[in-house]
Amino acid sequence: MQAQLQHYLDKLAYEIDSSDLNAALKANEKIIVIDTRSAEVYAIEHIPGAINVPHRTMSEASTVQLDRDALIVTYCDGIGCNASTKGALNMTRLGFKVKELMGGLDWWKRDGYPTSGTQGSQGNSEILCGC
Repeated sequence: MQAQLQHYLDKLAYEIDSSDLNAALKANEKIIVIDTRSAEVYAIEHIPGAINVPHRTMSEASTVQLDRDALIVTYCDGIGCNASTKGALNMTRLGFKVKELMGGLDWWKRDGYPTSGTQGSQGNSEILCGC
């Protein structure tokens, strides 16, 4: 039972869902949301306030301006994409405190939150996670 308990504690330590991220952003917690996809798809649609640091370009030089005291939340398209995992790994290796957004942009939108970009949406506040 102890191993299982530790497993769930570890999951919560390293992952965040869209509802919790939205609440943390609204509470002005010290969070930097990073879209780990290419600049081209970021321009089309992304989480409002997110910055674009493609996982393939993450380095000391490309992250030097980021607040090391902030929680970094990485995301990508969603379940079928592992750019957020690669980004979380890279940012952890660079010494940041990191969580990965479960379900990525796909679940952010499914939960009714708005997006920015050329094809951004206002969201639908009537769709809720139910957590």
